[in-house]
Amino acid sequence: MSRKILLFCLMLATAGFAFAQAKGGKGGGNQAQAIKEVKPGLYVVTGAGGNFSSGGDVFEIIAPLIEMKTTELLAFTKMTGDVVKAMRACPQPIIAAIDGVCAGAGAIVAMASDLRVGTPNAKVAFLFNRVGLAGCDMGACAILPRIIGQGRAADLLFTGRALGGEEAHRWGFFNRLAAPDAVMAEARALAAELAAGPTFANGMTKRMLEMEWAMSVEAAVEAEAVAQALCMKTEDFARAYRAFAAKQKPVFEGD
Repeated sequence: MSRKILLFCLMLATAGFAFAQAKGGKGGGNQAQAIKEVKPGLYVVTGAGGNFSSGGDVFEIIAPLIEMKTTELLAFTKMTGDVVKAMRACPQPIIAAIDGVCAGAGAIVAMASDLRVGTPNAKVAFLFNRVGLAGCDMGACAILPRIIGQGRAADLLFTGRALGGEEAHRWGFFNRLAAPDAVMAEARALAAELAAGPTFANGMTKRMLEMEWAMSVEAAVEAEAVAQALCMKTEDFARAYRAFAAKQKPVFEGD
């Protein structure tokens, strides 16, 4: 069964971190409708013009914040946080293909993805403190330490310095490193591999990875017992058994 991979392109010239164009559905005008119609097995998010995203535009987004009331600012910060909540709640894996500048809210989108394919030219910067803000933005203080560790996350969030591509790979922020002209091909190949897999089970893995940070080991083991029992009731599990018995490669259909 062929499953579609939905590609989102972050546009630097607009809101930076907003999903501005969807490719793979019926165009970029209505993202929710595109997602509904495509029913993808996986998402890939990338940038335009040789960069991933520079974050919020200084004049279009940051400047108006100076004039807002506290209640308006809270509404804004909650809205931006909803992007991360949606990415983490989405059952399909999200792969970020990252080249060039990946800063501010753009770095958050990369962080909130499930897997990241980067290039040596990439520069990842959580630069909130450089504009007088705290590093605790859009879940950074919760998610970033899970990926690279508490000490390294503190380094990036307190200083706002750029994390180079090779260092990001060594630290585990990038799962894979590719040449700039091959990063999308690498991301697409990884996406195709996952999309051809048992997507219900992959969604369960994503959910458990998210939930178990707030659980004791005992609770996590119990939760995984329930999750795995549910996966054992899927047709994909039966298909895998039949294929193994017949010495064939299983063809998963996501049910």
